[in-house]
Amino acid sequence: MKVEFAPLSVPLQRRLQTASVVQWIFSFLALAQCCTAAFIALFFTRFWLVSTLYAAWWLIDREKPSKGGRRIHILRNCIVWRYMRDYFPITLMKTAELDPRQNYLVGFHPHGVLAAGAFLNFCTEASGFSMLFPGITPHLMMLSLWFRIPFFRDYVMSGGLIPSDKESASYVLQKPGGGNLLAIIVGGAQEALDARPGSFTLLLKNRKGFVRLAIQHGTPLVPAFSFGENDVFDQVKNPKGSWLRRIQHQLQKIMGISLPLFHARGIFQYSFGLIPYRRPICTVVGKPIPVQKKHRPSEEEVDQVHQKYLNELSDLFEKHKAKYNVPEDSHLEFI
Repeated sequence: MKVEFAPLSVPLQRRLQTASVVQWIFSFLALAQCCTAAFIALFFTRFWLVSTLYAAWWLIDREKPSKGGRRIHILRNCIVWRYMRDYFPITLMKTAELDPRQNYLVGFHPHGVLAAGAFLNFCTEASGFSMLFPGITPHLMMLSLWFRIPFFRDYVMSGGLIPSDKESASYVLQKPGGGNLLAIIVGGAQEALDARPGSFTLLLKNRKGFVRLAIQHGTPLVPAFSFGENDVFDQVKNPKGSWLRRIQHQLQKIMGISLPLFHARGIFQYSFGLIPYRRPICTVVGKPIPVQKKHRPSEEEVDQVHQKYLNELSDLFEKHKAKYNVPEDSHLEFI
């Protein structure tokens, strides 16, 4: 006998969706600090052996993040990510097939405040990555700082996150047999300071390291633009030259992470809070740009491929912007 469950009511679905987003924001804003505090605090309790054993494991396992990480498929398929997907909602769209016999380097734009589209599309299966790109294993780069935090490092590795350094990137791109996708949020933390609704400014004009990396490994470049990524949070005005922007830049130099002063809605009210607005995000993955392998490319060769990448990214944006209510007179601005 087949047992059928009644569908959840709309109010309950919305509560679960909001709870999933709260959990995601908490995991990146507070969980890291909680993990550090717990690791240290356990040394002063009768459970000190837990931290001692983990410290030994951490030492043995210290190279794992830069060797492709350790994804856990159960966590990538967790239902909480589907609720998060439906909150905005977030979708993933492909415009070309990716050959599983090759490795790929995807440039993700824009960063947004918390890179919701990048995380959900590449670190979970909520948007159906494996069904859209069969035979491809995604990896998303994240600041190396987060992989130095006990317990938290294992949490972020479970989704396919790896440190944003050359060693980690090269390990993925040179894997034999192909079938690996390395996603880099090219604008990085600095670009987050310009993330606000209606902004299409990308920190990309002088970002060429990912292009050089692709040439050295002969890896096709794939542009990806996430429509709506900048629309889910408002940000305190911080024009270039302002005292707030100078402080944010200094903190970024010291800590390696930017601190955008963002706000949106609350949990039980819609006027103010840290919960993102319910606005759709759609990540559109473009077609691969073939790259000829060369161990030591010249600056001219890097510039040529970089310009081609900018052109392909612009074309991708112009071709799809009307579908996502972007004004006709809005265009990408590279700085």
